[in-house]
Amino acid sequence: MRDHLVAVDIGTGSARAGVFDRDGRLLAKAKRPILMFRPRENHAEHDSEDIWAATCGAVREAVREAGIPASGVAAIGFDATCSLVARDRDGHQLTVSTTGEDRRDTIVWLDHRAIEEADELSATGHPVLEFSGGSLSPEMEMPKLMWVKRRLPETWARAGSFFDLADFLTWKATGSAARSRCTLTAKWNYLAHENPGWNADFLRLAGLEDLREKAGLPEETVRAGESIGTLGEKAAAELGLDTGVHVAPGLIDAYAGAFGVLGGVLGGVADGRGLESHVALIGGTSSCIVAFTHEPKPGRSLWGPYHGAVLPEHWLVEGGQSATGALLDHVVRMHAAGGEPSVDLHGRIITRIAELRAEKGGEIAPDLHVLPDFHGNRSPLADPHATGVVSGLTLDTSFDGLCRLYWRSCVGIALGIRHILETLEGYGYRFETLHVTGGHVNNPLLVELYADTTGRNVVVPETRDAVLLGTAMAAAVAGGVHENLFAAGHAMDGGGTERRRDPARAQKYERDYRRFLAMLRHREELKELG
Repeated sequence: MRDHLVAVDIGTGSARAGVFDRDGRLLAKAKRPILMFRPRENHAEHDSEDIWAATCGAVREAVREAGIPASGVAAIGFDATCSLVARDRDGHQLTVSTTGEDRRDTIVWLDHRAIEEADELSATGHPVLEFSGGSLSPEMEMPKLMWVKRRLPETWARAGSFFDLADFLTWKATGSAARSRCTLTAKWNYLAHENPGWNADFLRLAGLEDLREKAGLPEETVRAGESIGTLGEKAAAELGLDTGVHVAPGLIDAYAGAFGVLGGVLGGVADGRGLESHVALIGGTSSCIVAFTHEPKPGRSLWGPYHGAVLPEHWLVEGGQSATGALLDHVVRMHAAGGEPSVDLHGRIITRIAELRAEKGGEIAPDLHVLPDFHGNRSPLADPHATGVVSGLTLDTSFDGLCRLYWRSCVGIALGIRHILETLEGYGYRFETLHVTGGHVNNPLLVELYADTTGRNVVVPETRDAVLLGTAMAAAVAGGVHENLFAAGHAMDGGGTERRRDPARAQKYERDYRRFLAMLRHREELKELG
């Protein structure tokens, strides 16, 4: 009986695969690393064939460990970062790199090479931008495509397809060039609530009149929960599956995570009542705040609202921080007492911080403050040029000094989340509960701070791999295991543990938040001095 699901999550540095049963239980998972090349400052590139090989290896291992036959798998789903993959007219790899190597055919999501193109498009004030917060990030696909056309004309001339990474994976799996509504609405300025969804005037403004031809873009998209088709023979053999497995349309990784943690809130009710008081925080290398609403509530610096990006008849909105886990890694790497930011080293730092806080009665660095915008400010300022600020450094190069800086960086990250949530309230959103998933649930400092600084109840799901779970939920509908996304969310949710804020600690963070806002103002004052 085909009632198992395979979910694949492609992150910044790895491909992960999980096998789930129809009730959402994770039976097995596996992980494979993927390569990233950094040929220049602000340039980051992948090899898409390396990603596919890592995907196949992880899936084969997970299915083998789960102990189920290929004939027991109903569907496979993919989620991925919003990286851009290029292929020529024959489907071969096509360079997006200044090195000219065709195997470097993927611009990684965090790549900021197209910052000038993003600024240029943002300055137009085109109505399409109302559905991307009034501006465009260099992490989105239109600025990246503009950069490729301008800086790599030979690549543009040879192009036959450009894919969002999740769509590339479904193409490899099925041979179909169909595109996901989730990826195109979120990262390609496709307006799913309008007909046609592609705005020709906006494409002309970007100098991309020929984009649909060069990228192989269809007019229509495939909704989450539908099936693109079944696995092709070659892909099935490479994945260790069979050609009876349905392939779900790809999801943006953060949106899969949001569905994974909020699916249980749906309660099986087809209109998702009560969902709007809940918000998901997906924390990893970066952090994303994701919410679903019945009505569009646009606002500056928000990504979206996107119609039907995951749930039918719902709008999805996203805010985020461009560097969170990456910021903590950077702090560890740059400090004299740090080193390569391994799991073990992070653990030692977190343990020592707990000891220092116990010794000092809680606060261990009251005069140290961090603005976490080391890779720009995605929300709520929509300023990719923003930089980080550290106030209160001394000559201390000890391990305890590293711990204090790490602690205050965590505080700065959490205060940034509060800043985003308060901005969302100004646009009409009202959130009572924050559901946290991703790598940040493994950092007890961040989980504590999210509750104490934001004033929201924090729920950590029992299924720590909520991104994989959300992808499996969508695959369950594509494979006919569950009737619709609402039913899948309800049936496959594993519950969670709630954490409430500590009133005494929360009061102390009010002072920190005032200083956080003052530092934002002072940073702008310094810029204005010229």
